[in-house]
Amino acid sequence: MEASTQQRVCELVASRLGVDPNEVVSEARILEDLGADSLDVVELVMALEEDFDLAVPDEDVETLVTIGDVIAYVDKRCTSGIVS
Repeated sequence: MEASTQQRVCELVASRLGVDPNEVVSEARILEDLGADSLDVVELVMALEEDFDLAVPDEDVETLVTIGDVIAYVDKRCTSGIVS
């Protein structure tokens, strides 16, 4: 069975940021709660683009504040057929 978007995003974030997977919840803020810095965010976006085969414009990155924002963004982009 294929992992859900939420599972894939959470695993990717935990791995990239080196945080406990239990900390990667929908309400967690990427910068404040998970301790990411600007370079971490760039690397995380690149990993999301590769893993989900999509392109995330710079202006969209600014809207991705929480893990829930990331999950919703990926879900919307993948189900709407916007993948690059």
